[in-house]
Amino acid sequence: MSSPFDMPDRFVYVRLQIDTNRINSRNALPAMNRIERWHRDGVVELLTSQVASREMRRGADVARSQKASWMIYSMTAATTPDERDELRRIENILFDDGARTDGERNDVEIVFNAVKYMAIVVTNNGGSRRQPGGILGNAVALQREFGVRVMRDTEAVAYVEEKIMNRDEIARIVAHHSGLSLPDWIGKD
Repeated sequence: MSSPFDMPDRFVYVRLQIDTNRINSRNALPAMNRIERWHRDGVVELLTSQVASREMRRGADVARSQKASWMIYSMTAATTPDERDELRRIENILFDDGARTDGERNDVEIVFNAVKYMAIVVTNNGGSRRQPGGILGNAVALQREFGVRVMRDTEAVAYVEEKIMNRDEIARIVAHHSGLSLPDWIGKD
């Protein structure tokens, strides 16, 4: 029996861009441990932004700096009028009175990079009683305006698990109809 379908790749076509607060230098964040393993196994793409990478490298935490050094990062490079306008619009969504601190300006760039490079922002910034705004607190507006998704690391894990489940089901269907063997990674991610 042959099938008109190809066996799916292990990669589930998800690009995750982590914020500074998700660097996981001590491997103490279970959801980030899973995301990092999926990245090593080629299931997801994991990156950060240049501004977050700089934030990660600041301070005396050697483990955090070392972990940041292996991460690929995207560059803001807002060189066109449209890109500069996007930065301003993101700033207006995140901060009613404009970004006032370096940290707030960094948040604007982090979101901009996710928009520019079509990544999901993984963060723990905002969306809480203590900090109702921030990146998470404005997730709905950011998705509506720019199409960018913003998630906590636990939400990103659930999202990727769903993608993996769909990928594995497609692989089983292809194997059944084509006689091809299932890849050895099915059911292991």
